[in-house]
Amino acid sequence: MNRTCAFVVTLACLSALPAGAEEYPARPVRVVVPFPPGGGSDSIARVVAQKLTGSLGQAVVVENRAGASGNIAAEIVAKSAADGYTLLFGNSSLSISPAVFKKLNYDPVRELMPISMASSYPFTLVIHPSLPVRSVKALVALAKAKPGELAYASAGGGTMSHMAMEMLRVRTGIALQHLPYKGAAPATISIVGGESQLGFVVMPVASVQIKAGKLRGLGVAAPTRSSEAPEVPTMEEAGVKDNLAIQWNGYFAPARTPPAVIDRLHREVAKAVHLPDVKQRFEAEGATPSGSSPGEFAAFYRTEAAKWADVAKRSGTKLD
Repeated sequence: MNRTCAFVVTLACLSALPAGAEEYPARPVRVVVPFPPGGGSDSIARVVAQKLTGSLGQAVVVENRAGASGNIAAEIVAKSAADGYTLLFGNSSLSISPAVFKKLNYDPVRELMPISMASSYPFTLVIHPSLPVRSVKALVALAKAKPGELAYASAGGGTMSHMAMEMLRVRTGIALQHLPYKGAAPATISIVGGESQLGFVVMPVASVQIKAGKLRGLGVAAPTRSSEAPEVPTMEEAGVKDNLAIQWNGYFAPARTPPAVIDRLHREVAKAVHLPDVKQRFEAEGATPSGSSPGEFAAFYRTEAAKWADVAKRSGTKLD
């Protein structure tokens, strides 16, 4: 075939491409974040978005849509076109919501496709210093001696801080009052101020209050101790097995997004979260970078969803 014929064949092939076919991305990408601006997760989303803007060659714009334990943002993305231009920067609530809410307007398992986990950090069981206990075992003994008298604060029904404590109740058989707040900040303030006596708080926040003497750390809900507060034992070391509560953040796309788009996004996210300046920013937030593959992230998500479904069933947790 001479060059002229080859050129004609190439033009014919190109003209046969589906209408609208284009190399991804050809326009700005929207990342919907289910948290208000200024928080740790929002900060991480914006740092990574800046890097993705450079590597993808298109603007990656963060849009905050907080509320309903992350379900507002998740539904927006689940119902969006499966073209890679609307993504979700979701968190652990995605694995909890199907188990605790009586009705969701979307199915996170069927309508969202995992791309890559961005980061993770553990929750820590903390108490107000006025409580006369210095270990998880002593706390459990006190709670059993005074059933229903101790109150724990959470960031709201169906959040990780809520379900982490429900997990502890299931594992130990204690009875506690639940004081749900509208967000992690007021929940933490409640414990620091003594309005509630205990709660699970993310390590980056807990470590600051522990070092200041305003909270006492009893157990890290992770497989290993945290470098942020190495003196605080893991929950298993403290005597409670299988009490893991990890706050994670990651990227999701609408189901049926083309595999090539998912693969491109995963590669760029994995690259971005391990850049030296991004890792440094993550560490400042107390987070550990991930960059897991879509398959790894999907498997992790399924395991988390099954765990929280079991906790919700055993604790009787159901929300409207």
